[in-house]
Amino acid sequence: MTIRITGLNSGLDTESIITELTKVASNKVDKIKSNQKKHELKQDKWKELNSKVVKFYKGTLSNLRFDSAFSKKTTSSTNSDAVSIVTSTSAMNSTQSLDITQLAKSGYLTGGAVNTSSTISSTTTMESLGVAEGGTIRLKFGTGDEYETVDVDVDTSDTMTSLLKKINAAESSSGYKVNASFDYTSNRFYIASAETGAAQSFSIDEDNSTLGSDALKLLGLSTSEDAENAAVHQDGQDSAITLNGVKYTNNTNVYEINGLTITANQVASDITLTTKNDTSGIFETIKSFIKEYNELIEEMDTLYNADDCDDYDVLTADQEDEMTEQEIEDWNKKIDEGLLSGDSILGNVKNSMKKVMLSTYTLTNAKGESVLGSLSYFGIATGNYFNTEENERGKYHIDGDADDEETSGNEAKLENFIATDPDLVASFFKNLASDLYSKLGDLMKSTDFSSSFTLYEDKAMKTQYEKYSTELKEAQEDLTELEDKYYDKFAAMETALSKLNSQTSSLAGMLGTS
Repeated sequence: MTIRITGLNSGLDTESIITELTKVASNKVDKIKSNQKKHELKQDKWKELNSKVVKFYKGTLSNLRFDSAFSKKTTSSTNSDAVSIVTSTSAMNSTQSLDITQLAKSGYLTGGAVNTSSTISSTTTMESLGVAEGGTIRLKFGTGDEYETVDVDVDTSDTMTSLLKKINAAESSSGYKVNASFDYTSNRFYIASAETGAAQSFSIDEDNSTLGSDALKLLGLSTSEDAENAAVHQDGQDSAITLNGVKYTNNTNVYEINGLTITANQVASDITLTTKNDTSGIFETIKSFIKEYNELIEEMDTLYNADDCDDYDVLTADQEDEMTEQEIEDWNKKIDEGLLSGDSILGNVKNSMKKVMLSTYTLTNAKGESVLGSLSYFGIATGNYFNTEENERGKYHIDGDADDEETSGNEAKLENFIATDPDLVASFFKNLASDLYSKLGDLMKSTDFSSSFTLYEDKAMKTQYEKYSTELKEAQEDLTELEDKYYDKFAAMETALSKLNSQTSSLAGMLGTS
């Protein structure tokens, strides 16, 4: 940074004079900085809006083009405590009978209380519990002649924590495992198979465990009748249901049958399951589409109709010093709101979307008759032009929608159509969604000026930003050169004045001595 000391001989405020002389060049620098910053803010505004449009395009709008959006099913049960149902789109409309005769259970062993005079903790060792020698606990998985075994090594130095860790890590060749814990209040081991079902049954094979029966009894893990603190064992169990007279079994309580996911929660009988079209689900799908469209079109109208900010440059530090915080906030808000005012690209996008939403399609109803379907035909329309705020005139309202204060009291045409002729509703909205999807896809195609999935000319805007950078660099160089030029001139003047003052002093001295 150059340090200049000026005005020593002339007494002039050289800095202020040069600032005024270079004001035009300085203002040019500030103007380019402002233009570049506003351009950057405009890019950010477009990016934000574009991401919302792309989300709508790839999500709700894309999904609405397919049958799956309208093939929603629901299943009710006469005993919702006993059974819960998830219905897929492939489920048939039907009424079915269900009995739940048995629930799946884990294999379980509740240990006997460990008798000891001292308190048992996680650091208590096997030796302190009376286990004199180490050995293995053999876990046996399965039932009958088909079973697998795995041995758990037990050392006298093992603590409760380390022993539980070994038991929980044990795994048979087919992946059978158990979950074990110790309750330090009741002093008992609790061991359960990792999964439910008869095949998950397990037991402690006392005859082939080398730890010894006495040690197992000390730990409350023996089911032997002569053990004072015998463990209680329960085999794993499959679930069983009867659906429409056909019995099904499973190692869990969940069944997937003909498009239904049935979860048995309680043993119960004479349950009726009724599967039908989910009219409320279809309504909510369409309502979600209208809601997202409304949010986008209102934002676009708000941005487009705002007052332009052409007369509002980005404030310099000196300008901000002369303003209150509220004035600065209001000024910046004006810029932010007006960045896309009257933007031709934005205008084309929103008008194109509105045009598609006015489309009419020839459809065939449930009676085989041809009808002209439109949003208004299904009771969906924009508000009264004169009674609606400017930026909300493009928003649609659904007659009978309980969440819409303006139209909640109107006849629920859409819901009635969904209940009586769902195929007609699906046909219309698939056509509408496909056309809107196609239009937005065309508007977001890659060009020489824009990237794919981009509404605005992001490539061109990037080029313009770089152009501003070049202009700013040149303007700053011109300003510096002009400042240096004036400083050189004033420096020459100061030098001349210095010489003149020196000569004057010398002359005065000579005259004084004579």
